[in-house]
Amino acid sequence: MGDHLTILGFPCNDFGAQEQGSQDDISSFCSENYGITFQMMEKITIKGEGAHPVYIWLKSKSKNGVADHSVKWNFHKFLVDEAGSLIGSFKSGVDPMDNQILSLVKDEK
Repeated sequence: MGDHLTILGFPCNDFGAQEQGSQDDISSFCSENYGITFQMMEKITIKGEGAHPVYIWLKSKSKNGVADHSVKWNFHKFLVDEAGSLIGSFKSGVDPMDNQILSLVKDEK
């Protein structure tokens, strides 16, 4: 991933109504409670007909060219390289610092 890694957070209220607040409420909560410093995108929908185009691409092999992915809960992680290719998909239970993720990031440098 070149010389750096960019992390983007996409708040979504599709799973257990965990993101009910406004965009500002969500950003404040994440900063105050988890100390996040990465960019938070606008609150979006991931499931159903109103799914955001980025998630339509991430979830569909016919669009991303890699595999179909099912997002079952918040904190699902996708890795996309600098060329815009999907290189990894990790369920919410996988820690962001897990070797599965870190090895892909290191391999891309």
